[in-house]
Amino acid sequence: MAMNENSEERVDKTLDSMSEEKKESILADFDHFKGYLQDKMAMGKKMGLQEEQLAQTAEKVGDYLAKHEEPKNREEQLLQELWKVGNQEERHKLAHMLVKLVDSE
Repeated sequence: MAMNENSEERVDKTLDSMSEEKKESILADFDHFKGYLQDKMAMGKKMGLQEEQLAQTAEKVGDYLAKHEEPKNREEQLLQELWKVGNQEERHKLAHMLVKLVDSE
């Protein structure tokens, strides 16, 4: 199921409206970043989103971060490098892996 335009717009709007201070706080530590993703994934599940929809949202966030944010630690640097060299299918699979990573904690 493809992410609809309203969902994509909401992700963009949320990320664009987030203060630089909050972004810095989330990205400063990889465990904090994973915790943030975990909270958002839990919220998505409560809204009835399935893994595919969660992965599509994670993919949108990954696209945003790769284009707009500098990595703050080694883990984020690795994720950004993998994201940039991956094609669309590989990025989508990486997004699924991120969903599984935060879901398993």
